[in-house]
Amino acid sequence: MSRNSILAAVIICSAADPVAADPGKYLKKADTWFAGDEAKQIAANILSYQSELGGWPKNVSTTAAPFKGDRKSLQPTYDNGATTDELRFLARMYAATKDATYQAAFDRGLDYVLKGQYANGGWPQYHPPGKSYHRHITFNDNAMVRLLELVREVAKNDTYAFVDDARRKAAATAFDRGIACILKCQIKVDGKLTAWCAQHDEIDFRPRPGRTFELVSLSGAESVGIVRLLMSLDNPSPEVVRAVEAAVKWFESAKLEGIRVDVVKDEKGPKGVNKVVVKDATAPTLWARFYSIETNQPVFADRDGVAKPNLADIGYERRNGYAWYGTWPQKLVKVEYPAWRKRIATKPDR
Repeated sequence: MSRNSILAAVIICSAADPVAADPGKYLKKADTWFAGDEAKQIAANILSYQSELGGWPKNVSTTAAPFKGDRKSLQPTYDNGATTDELRFLARMYAATKDATYQAAFDRGLDYVLKGQYANGGWPQYHPPGKSYHRHITFNDNAMVRLLELVREVAKNDTYAFVDDARRKAAATAFDRGIACILKCQIKVDGKLTAWCAQHDEIDFRPRPGRTFELVSLSGAESVGIVRLLMSLDNPSPEVVRAVEAAVKWFESAKLEGIRVDVVKDEKGPKGVNKVVVKDATAPTLWARFYSIETNQPVFADRDGVAKPNLADIGYERRNGYAWYGTWPQKLVKVEYPAWRKRIATKPDR
């Protein structure tokens, strides 16, 4: 593989991943570490970023240094990894220290998560949701999947034994409602279940657009996290099994063979490089980020929102500033799904 191909593989597979929540890198530390001075300083920094509504902002390190601005300016969100790992960190802090400050902050943050969930089980990008596309049920960058993983942990894991019964029961209910919402959002084409859009309508569950270049479509990236969550259920219902099997069948139908994405030198380009799709019969299987619901073909767009059939058809800025291709479903289709089929086949009621 050429150097350009290697670089391209890194770019297309990582650029669409959710932005890692800063506290997440500490969550594998031993319990004893959370009782130490380093953890307490990091916790103080995290607390300084907690908004008045209870959540945390995105795209900022909440652990490196304390927030020194006006706390009223902090915009909490569930997007780009925000809020969930801050809550996990505070839960570990309370378990290690029994300091009530951490418990109170955790409760406020969990309340922000629970209050943000719609009655139908979905979550917007933030709460209150506003009137723009942020109000839609948001699978983009795995936002809703992360929230569901968190509330399930709160409901079941011993780490959260300090949480009062009412909140733990609310978390369990929130999880069940969220799974029901996911099933309602799965897109049907010609009567057959397929995958999910990155956003869905908060009222009638229709696929909805996000930013202008994120069109109504079937998502080859976000759908992976959704399927993994469904496969993680201990006792999947027939509806869940049907949803998983249909989605995996769609992933198979959406495979892109015989192409790779290279990053090549482009002296005329603003950044000196350019993404190009080239034919390569030996290239690993790729998937597009978005597919047309009507044709099941990849779809691309600039900030004008006009759908185009090829990466080369859109302008330099969006072509090189977004992850349009990736290998997101590869492990799921090849490894995880077969293992899941084997696991559920051993269930007594199957």
